[in-house]
Amino acid sequence: MGDESAEEVLRRLAPQVLGALVRRYGRFDSSEDAVQEALLVAAQRWRDNGVPERPYAWLLRVASRKLTDLLRTEQARRRREAAAAGRRLPEDWVNAPADAAKDDGDDTLILLTLCCHPSLSPPSQIALMLRAVGGLTTAEIARAFLTSESAMTRRISRAKRTVQDSGVPFRMPPEAERPRRLDAVLHVLYLIFTEGYAATTGPDLHRTAMAAEAIRLAEITAALLPDDSEATGLLALMLLTDARTPARITGHGELVPLREQDRTLWKAESIRRGVELLTRALPRGPVGPYQLQAAIAAIHDEAPSPEATDWPQIVALYRLLMQVSPSPVVRLNHAVAVAMAEGPAAGLALLDALDDPRLAQDRRPHAARAHLLEMAGEHGAAKAAYTRAAELATNLHHVRYLTNRAQRLGEHPPT
Repeated sequence: MGDESAEEVLRRLAPQVLGALVRRYGRFDSSEDAVQEALLVAAQRWRDNGVPERPYAWLLRVASRKLTDLLRTEQARRRREAAAAGRRLPEDWVNAPADAAKDDGDDTLILLTLCCHPSLSPPSQIALMLRAVGGLTTAEIARAFLTSESAMTRRISRAKRTVQDSGVPFRMPPEAERPRRLDAVLHVLYLIFTEGYAATTGPDLHRTAMAAEAIRLAEITAALLPDDSEATGLLALMLLTDARTPARITGHGELVPLREQDRTLWKAESIRRGVELLTRALPRGPVGPYQLQAAIAAIHDEAPSPEATDWPQIVALYRLLMQVSPSPVVRLNHAVAVAMAEGPAAGLALLDALDDPRLAQDRRPHAARAHLLEMAGEHGAAKAAYTRAAELATNLHHVRYLTNRAQRLGEHPPT
């Protein structure tokens, strides 16, 4: 285990133990509940007595017994039903000794694909992945989603029932379906990280625990898919983006845009690792959206100053990204990059052509327009755009930053 803490050991082993239970006994929903109860017991006992010599076997034994208790309770409720009346629990469910518990292999990737079952909504996929594979408690996930624990309990319970009722066997999806399911896994990890790095709502700009968990799960996924260049690219993108976290907020809690950040605060080791991963991924296969976004992040991170940023190269990468993964946000970012490379007029022309209903209530196009108008010296129009962006923002830090920019232009217009 090296220098791992008890919490790190539990986070690492939780999906392996869950995979072993589901593979051996079925019942994804009950198995997940049993693992969570075992984790609570371990957190208490390991804190008092230290991590046992064979932590995997210890967790599997306790989780197996918890599962037995849960199934017996369920069986008691259904005793009048004929099917339940004749059901007996195998003896090894009751007394699975630690010495008999063997690691049949890491089933984490199978669990990830189950959590990304196509019948689940993205929020449910995220919640279930954080719970089943991430090892977060329902209370922790509820805080990340800014919702009540009871509401999150219902969401996770519905997701588990959906997976259970689907009848999907506990194994990797068929070859024909596998690429789509693995793409879904990467997409959910990307959503988890994005929300952790730049929270869309609430008083916090960062949800540190969520971003860290996304990186940890991306590490696991990249290790389980060593030949998947997009899995490696996603991990590189997370590391390169997260590297800027220490410089994004001032000591007074004010948001600092990228161009104004103190780059000496950026995490040098994260940048080094991200660039190394990206360099390894790019030659391996088709270049996908995560690799392209990572390449853009690397250019920003490796530039010693905003003025030294290779904006023409970023424009070229965004053009490629628009081909492989077209979206209004990519087009928006491309327009800003063009403005930085060719001047604000060129960027504003592209923004004028960006008329997508999916961005109708999004602060980002208005904030981008405001910045480019300010660059062009059109301060009155820039102030109006900043004000509109602030009205649409749902994160307190964004609201405060955009409002301050608008006020600054109104009170002290730049000359």
